[in-house]
Amino acid sequence: MTEADRAYVAHNDATRERLRAVLGRLRDDDYRRPLEGDWTVGAVLGHLAFWDRHTRAVLAAWARTGAQPPVGVDAVNEAALPAWRALPPAAAAREVLAAAELCDEAAARATPELVAAVRAANRFRLLDRGIHRAEHLDEIEQAIE
Repeated sequence: MTEADRAYVAHNDATRERLRAVLGRLRDDDYRRPLEGDWTVGAVLGHLAFWDRHTRAVLAAWARTGAQPPVGVDAVNEAALPAWRALPPAAAAREVLAAAELCDEAAARATPELVAAVRAANRFRLLDRGIHRAEHLDEIEQAIE
């Protein structure tokens, strides 16, 4: 495996640090700031935390069994949105950063075989969580500026 194959580790590190910086700028009122649809900044942070934890579980199951687990993204997002919206600001901040750290650690420890299997299944976002984080951090930064 080449260094380029593991470039996602640096991208994850960079977006996790960007996340930490954005969290440092948020005031409690910012967590309730509306984004697209029914989403708020706090809900997006809860969403990111959930999907990082979900991804960590998927990577662990895939590594353990050697088989790709199924995912139902839209249904999970719809079902979890009310809970994410209800998160208190400090809880959303703690959860999103803790989940990012756990997920990035799991992705960084992925074996070459697991990385190859994830790539072959076209599920690279499981490894490069920075892609998902950057999309939502762009939304949040635009909303609070």
